[in-house]
Amino acid sequence: MANSSRRYVLSLPNLLTYGRIAIVPLVCLCIYLGGDAARWTALALFTVAAITDFLDGYLARIWAQSSPLGRMLDPIADKLLVSACLLMLCAVNTITGWSLWAAVVILCREVLVSGLREFLAELRVSVPVTQLAKWKTTAQLVALGFLLAGPAGDKVLPYNTEIGLSLLWVSAILTLYTGYDYFRAGLRYVLEDPEG
Repeated sequence: MANSSRRYVLSLPNLLTYGRIAIVPLVCLCIYLGGDAARWTALALFTVAAITDFLDGYLARIWAQSSPLGRMLDPIADKLLVSACLLMLCAVNTITGWSLWAAVVILCREVLVSGLREFLAELRVSVPVTQLAKWKTTAQLVALGFLLAGPAGDKVLPYNTEIGLSLLWVSAILTLYTGYDYFRAGLRYVLEDPEG
């Protein structure tokens, strides 16, 4: 049993998830350092992390290496990556003005849905990830890609940052809708009469 558990802990899908978590502070450091080279490095690291997001789940399914640890860490890794990048991009004024509200919406939804999932897990109720939620994640990652390139990207692609901010708003709208979906699915368990 111990060998089986160790095998899943060190499975390639889980190693990819660990790698994604480890990349988060490196991306943040690059954003903090600033400059074109650091911005392109942040984008490169972020792209690697985004690819592992697809690969870890895909490999876990086709190799039948899905594990409770992987199912727990995968959404945590996603939220760490997105949240940390949003906060750092706000700190260095890539995301400013009204676009700050798009970032706030995304961050609030992530916290609220995580809380709901934790509550439902105690009741042994799982809320499946919808196709729209996957599109939401994709939109967030693409938006963040443009924003991580930021001023460095503007020198290569005019209006690069504006494209990223527009996509961030698209992500925020999808985030609101999918968040509502999760709450609607979980609400009947939250409001359930304990006496009933």
